Amino acid sequence: MGPVVVELAGPLNAADARAMKTQVQPPPSPTKTPSGQKMSGADVIVEVLAQEGVDTIFGYSGGAILPTYDSVFRYNAKHAKGGIEPMPLIVPANEQGAGFMAAGYARASGDVGVVMVTSGPGATNCVTPVRDSQADSVPMVVICGQVATHAIGTDAFQEAPVSAVMGTVAKHVFLVTDPEKLEETVRTAFEIARTGRPGPVVIDIPKDVQNWEGTFRGEGVLPIPGYRHRLEQVDGNTLDETRCREFFEMLADSRRPLIYAGGGVIKADASDELRALAETFGIPVVTTLMGLGAMDTTRPLSLHMLGMHGTAYANYAVDDCDLLIAVGARFDDRVAGDPPNFAPKAKRVMHFDIDPSEIHKVKRADWHYVGRTKAALEALCAYGTKSGFDGAFTEWHEEIAGLKSRYALDYDRDSSLIQPQYVLETMNAITGGDAIVATGVGQHQMWAAQYCDFREPGLWLTSGSMGTMGFGLPAAIGAQFAQPDKLVIDVDGDASIRMNLGELETVTTYDLPIKVMVLNNFGDGMVMQWQRLFFKGRLSASDKSLRKKDFVKAAEADGFEFAKRIERKQDVPKIVADFLAFDGPAFLDVIIDPQASVYPMVGPGLSYKDMITGDFIPNRYEQDGTEPDSSGMF
Repeated sequence: MGPVVVELAGPLNAADARAMKTQVQPPPSPTKTPSGQKMSGADVIVEVLAQEGVDTIFGYSGGAILPTYDSVFRYNAKHAKGGIEPMPLIVPANEQGAGFMAAGYARASGDVGVVMVTSGPGATNCVTPVRDSQADSVPMVVICGQVATHAIGTDAFQEAPVSAVMGTVAKHVFLVTDPEKLEETVRTAFEIARTGRPGPVVIDIPKDVQNWEGTFRGEGVLPIPGYRHRLEQVDGNTLDETRCREFFEMLADSRRPLIYAGGGVIKADASDELRALAETFGIPVVTTLMGLGAMDTTRPLSLHMLGMHGTAYANYAVDDCDLLIAVGARFDDRVAGDPPNFAPKAKRVMHFDIDPSEIHKVKRADWHYVGRTKAALEALCAYGTKSGFDGAFTEWHEEIAGLKSRYALDYDRDSSLIQPQYVLETMNAITGGDAIVATGVGQHQMWAAQYCDFREPGLWLTSGSMGTMGFGLPAAIGAQFAQPDKLVIDVDGDASIRMNLGELETVTTYDLPIKVMVLNNFGDGMVMQWQRLFFKGRLSASDKSLRKKDFVKAAEADGFEFAKRIERKQDVPKIVADFLAFDGPAFLDVIIDPQASVYPMVGPGLSYKDMITGDFIPNRYEQDGTEPDSSGMF
């Protein structure tokens, strides 16, 4: 984790920030507090955060969390070295922004993101980021202030039933009413957030518990035997020689094997092992939206993304494969909209996952493994190498190369209007697949997924399962704090960025060199695309062309020194290059063709045989010319 720089008494200025970042690498390590010391509950919380290696907190203050905010201030004042705080508090425009920042931090670093907010509206503003993180298996700990214990249930000022509200959307929720268990609870929250299938854990802490005085023990966790027993069962599952032999016998019986990799590969830190399995034994790979980066998308065996807006060649490869190997993927409806006809020629389906509930949930597996993906893939590579396995998949590789060539992504390259795909191709040629790309949700999200390369895991940050508009900008902020030396780009839409536009000020407050690119088609682009396809072009509440928003002026008002608009196609190469090279925060408003659509597209509940490829991507299945069905939803 990289350094985070904040003045002890408030936000730092840009010049000081840049200077401090270059002077100190990494930030000071937290000093371990000896056990047995008397301290407040708030101080206990902060000491446990330090023990857990937390180096950045995202949050917004308020009455019920003030004791802990004060403790963070005092902790940083005591342990700062050279003006660098070990645990700075990053203040967003609102609590939802804080939640998405923590999620972006976690996604980019692999560590637990931390949010600290007050009671009532502070906590409820975090509901969407918590649900978003649960849906995408992102480790996060949310610390909420709560009214005093005796006032809970009285409708006290800024009281909200956090346990009831969050209990249905988080991995776990704690309400701390016994201050003696506070220390163990905070430590256990981190354990639950990062282990097994990661997710967000919420700790609701009344103000009197924060003000309580007690002894810091420096160790201990809560007894959660059921949870730990399930983890032990998963850890105890290993791929022995018999099971490895079964895998390779099925692989040997195949002529067209295909790995279908999901976000679980990245969460398991198993990308290197997946790549080794694919490259060593010549197995092509398709990835889900959340799995982008698990396989280097520039490699010959990579077919990029499959699914509703996946590449045509990836979807056709799924149709053609005779063995499907699902790794850390869950056959969700964006990938397998028609489960019986998903991979219809596959004689066998194999499934690797850490969550037993995912096995057979959508698509029945002929062979499955529930356990640690990283260790399992290592075992398979070792066994296959030792046994001298050679699948001889040369003909399949030739077919894959043919699919990638014939059904490549394409768009209207002759249009005088700016095509969003052209903008992203231009950007990708400069970044080379090494930049962190965060997105909002909508057409821009799919275009970025299609036209950007991702050479490593952790470079693609998007709201997958929840599809939360407004995710991109705060997620990019969190990612920049996690990876201060990386180029971080928020590819956003004019509708999506409006949701958290206030976070532009957060970018400049902390002088983060984030690049914010808005693909502006004056409306809810994906909604409009669906309305054109399924609702005879009736743009109900989606067309924003009459709105008065000037994004460039908004960015300038928030302190962006580079804030430009592109309206001419010929200006794209130079201005995009200048935008990416600018030393500091940069904002770019790109006026794109308002009629541009995302293709390929597979309608809801349909198979890949029904894929619409548009006017510029060939389609190997004959189209019957019927109008798309309007019965499906997003």
